Order: sequence, then structure tokens, then C-alpha cells
Amino acid sequence: MTDRSAVKDALRRQHIETPSWAYGNSGTRFKVFAQQGVPRTPQEKIDDAAQVHKFTGVAPSVALHIPWDRVDDYAALAAHAKDQGVAIGAINSNVFQDDDYMLGSVTNPDPAVRRKALDHLLECVDIMDQTGSRDLKLWFSDGTNYPGQDDIRARQDRLAEALAAVYDRLGDDQRFLLEYKLFEPAFYTTDVPDWGTSYAHCVKLGDKAKVCVDTGHHAPGTNIEFIVAFLLREDKLGAFDFNSRFYADDDLMVGAADPFQLFRIMYEVVRGGGYEPEAGVAFMLDQCHNIEPKIQGQIRSVMNVQEATAKALLVDRDALHAAQDAGDVLGANAVFMDAYNTDVRPLLAEVREDMGLDPDPIAAYKASGYYEKVVAERKDGQAAGWGA
Repeated sequence: MTDRSAVKDALRRQHIETPSWAYGNSGTRFKVFAQQGVPRTPQEKIDDAAQVHKFTGVAPSVALHIPWDRVDDYAALAAHAKDQGVAIGAINSNVFQDDDYMLGSVTNPDPAVRRKALDHLLECVDIMDQTGSRDLKLWFSDGTNYPGQDDIRARQDRLAEALAAVYDRLGDDQRFLLEYKLFEPAFYTTDVPDWGTSYAHCVKLGDKAKVCVDTGHHAPGTNIEFIVAFLLREDKLGAFDFNSRFYADDDLMVGAADPFQLFRIMYEVVRGGGYEPEAGVAFMLDQCHNIEPKIQGQIRSVMNVQEATAKALLVDRDALHAAQDAGDVLGANAVFMDAYNTDVRPLLAEVREDMGLDPDPIAAYKASGYYEKVVAERKDGQAAGWGA
């Protein structure tokens, strides 16, 4: 039987990082619907992120995206975050929005463009030094649209060269997380299309290079929990970017499309030791809220991860292993499903009350008046969004 008190202790220790860009005006590739009260500065994004932590108790850090969150003084920005009760988390690079990157960034055939992209990545490490961040998140939109457009192998050589330069610049307590994406905006070849490509580059570089698994960036039907189990076994799982998608790509709230999949993923995390702090796995949200309220969307996403984690922790692993060893296929599945079908909301309400929080984070946030306050305060100025 699972120790309920141990489960509650584990849930109280959970850490889910929220992304600064989730609080600005952002959405699909086709339309961004502006909302009231949206932050105008990185400081105001941090203020909103602090609200998520205030009402959930498990979101104590916020990721930055450069140049969207560029400021003159990053140490001061980190101090502002500390004053709000949170910390600066991962630094996300951006080598996909400049016109120069039309044919790629670090894999571009033009050495000058590659140098520009690398300089930006190294700048992000400088920012990590100033904010105290551990993780640099790397995602490349690089690829080709047409057969013969560029040399596929040469692009991998260029990628490896850039990654090695970034790796050599990292401090002893820093690392980079290499994300992958099946397609878009490159439709013929993508230079980092899957976990295997990311894994191969990270293995060659060493311990400070880890794979980031974005739950929305796989082909339909991909068994993401297998990828998670494999990477944990090889000590190469560095982080998650949590989100959902129904057809292709990502950006819906985590657990929205397939909460059972999220549970299966979190079970492999727990089973593989990835939930323990010493494993160093970062659990991050990577979502943009286009039609739903932004802070509420982040709170709900945190709660979805909490619920999946609680169910994963409730799996009776002794009973499961006994059934597996006995070859009892249905018995093993029943143990697994018993945990998934458990209503963990009362348990999480208890956890929040134990932490001095309201058991209903959404209701507590809505009653706080924070949204009405920022709508009034932020009515002037330019709202932050993609590219700002």
C-alpha cells in the first residue's frame, strides 16, 4: 500500500516553473487576441508569475525568454523576483525571429549568421551568470523546406560545433537543455526533430547537456513515456516543457488533450527517480494562453500537473511489480488504473491547507482582486507579447 503521508510530503516539495511569455499577449500563428491587464515589462510578468506561486505554493520560479525579457540590469531583475517570492529560472534563447535566420541560425550556410546566433547563445549564458540561473534552454527552428536545399549532414556538423561552443562556456553549476521539434517551421528536414537527435548530441558533449522533452512536439501516437523512461535510465532527461496538442504542435494547457498520457509520463518520472530533487529534472510549463485568462491558465496547468503527479505517486508499486513478475497482465493494468481513477482533488486540497493555502487556488485568485487591480494599473503603455 502507498504511504499517504509520504505522498503528501512529496507533493508539497513539487516545483513547477512557469514561463514569462505565458503572461503576455500570445497565441496561435494566425491571430493573437489581446487581453486587459497584460504585463508591459519583464518585471510585471514576474509579478503575475508570483501570483501563481502565491496560490499554488509550487511554482517558485519563472523562466525568461531573451530578447523578449531583455533588461539593462539582470541582477536587479533577479532581486525583483526575490522580492516577489519567486526566482529566475531557465533562460530561453531566441534564434528564430530575426530575418537573418530565414535559412537557419546555428546551421545556416552563412558563417556570419551562424556567428550571430552563437553570440546570442553565449549572451544568454552571461545572463545566467547574472540571474543565478542553472539552465539554458535551446530550441532551434533550423531546417529545410525542399530536398536539396542544403546538405543535411553539414547542418548537423554546424549544429554540433555551436553546441560545443556553448557547452564550453557553461559554468560548473550550469547546463543546457536541448529541445526538439518534429516539424514547423521547417517542413522537409528539421535539424533537431526528435529525442534521438537531441540525445546523440548531448551524449557526445557530456553531463552538462541534457534533453528537454516537450510533451506537445511529437508525431501522433508517439509513446512519450517510453522516451522519458529511456532518458531517465541514461541520466539524460533534463527537463519537461509541459503543454498539450490535439493535432500538431503545442501550446494548449498541459493535460487538456490527454490527462491519462500526462499520468503515464509522471509515473515513469516517479518510477525512474526523476521526481527526486537530486535528479535535477526541471518541470516547466511552455504554453501560450490565447483565449483563456493567462494567470488562471497557468494556475490550472499547475494543478493539472499536480493531479497527474499525485496519481502517479499513488500507484501501489509493490502490487504492480508482483503482478508484473507473475505475468498477470490484467492485474498489473488494474493496479495502474486504480491509481489513475483515484480522485486526488481532496488529497491536494489537504496538501494546500497544510501549506497554509486556500484549497481552491482558482477561486482564491479570482477573489483576491489582483486581476481588477492590474487591469486598472496597466491600461496605459504597450502590452508585452511575442517579440516584446
